[in-house]
Amino acid sequence: MPSTARQKKSFVKPFTQYDYMLLFMTACIALFGVLMIYSAGYYRASIFNQPYRFVKSQLQGLGIGFVLMIIISKVDYQIFIQKITGKRYSLSLTHIVYLAALALQVAVLFIGEEYNGAKRWIKIGPLQFQPSEISKIAAILFISYAVYKNRKALDSFMGFLCVMAYMMPLVMLIAKENLSSAIIVGGISVGMCFIASNKKGYFIVCVLLLVAAVVLYIMFGDPFRMKRIQIWLNVETHPDAQQIKQGLYAIASGGLFGKGLGQSMQKLGFIPEAYNDMIFTVICEELGIVGAALVIIAFLMLFWRIVVIACHAPDIFGTMLCVGVMVQLAIQVVINIAVVTNSIPSTGIPLPFISYGGTSEMIMMAEMGLVLGVSRQIKQK
Repeated sequence: MPSTARQKKSFVKPFTQYDYMLLFMTACIALFGVLMIYSAGYYRASIFNQPYRFVKSQLQGLGIGFVLMIIISKVDYQIFIQKITGKRYSLSLTHIVYLAALALQVAVLFIGEEYNGAKRWIKIGPLQFQPSEISKIAAILFISYAVYKNRKALDSFMGFLCVMAYMMPLVMLIAKENLSSAIIVGGISVGMCFIASNKKGYFIVCVLLLVAAVVLYIMFGDPFRMKRIQIWLNVETHPDAQQIKQGLYAIASGGLFGKGLGQSMQKLGFIPEAYNDMIFTVICEELGIVGAALVIIAFLMLFWRIVVIACHAPDIFGTMLCVGVMVQLAIQVVINIAVVTNSIPSTGIPLPFISYGGTSEMIMMAEMGLVLGVSRQIKQK
């Protein structure tokens, strides 16, 4: 009996160390992002006589995000699957997060702050945030919970449709004002289900249906998106292709090793908001193909560490949390680079940890906190 007790005690003892490689890679990419925001945004910030305007805002978001990351990593991630018992209904914290995200997406349609013709922000006093960023975490938690409860259901097409039936209201609400974020949330949902399922065949049909739905939405429901496709197909001649065209000039002029940090010419008013979604073009111009390749390698190393943690997670819920975070980051990296190189039509998806955006930075750091929280509970061998 004593030996059995000792074995149980040894089995449940968590390895209470962070995955320091993941922590180091996250910090390095985020700090590199601050450096590039300073370089890419200096000209624009100087117009307001505030050369450190964007850097200060990004550092503030990064600082809050880092604190959130540490706090979340210290919390047992399994708290999200524990039941909150009531008299008639029993919900988990995951359900609460999902319902809160749904409520915020409805609220933004009515009380949201309009920016560039779209309501994407909610402002409460000095606090301003995009509900779509919170919806990304909600999607990761909800799909992870669904897989944890019944992974085998995803081996059938009907099981997959049941899971997606819960996600579609959230995706459709986001798409009303922010198609790019809706694509990310939809991609997270489908990607996580694909990885969790042992049968992949029916996903081909799902992808074809999803692509058809997006095409029909663009062709008949959104002239603005149709215009972006026309720009993509006629980037050299279209009068509104200036941003993509200048971005391509920046990439081409950078050459192999770039012009040097801070020496970009295209950021001087030629690329609108070069510190935001188009920041990869400034990286290419200032640091060249070599610098851009190193950025991509850094992201691949980050993904590799997340995969390692996912493979050694103590349960399937922890594994799927890591998978969800990696899927989101991968989608954003691939789409952002594809857009700035004109490989796909333009859409406003930022480069994770590098593009300017305080809300996005905080949410991504919080997501990395979830992954670090999983790493802390990997059993010692």
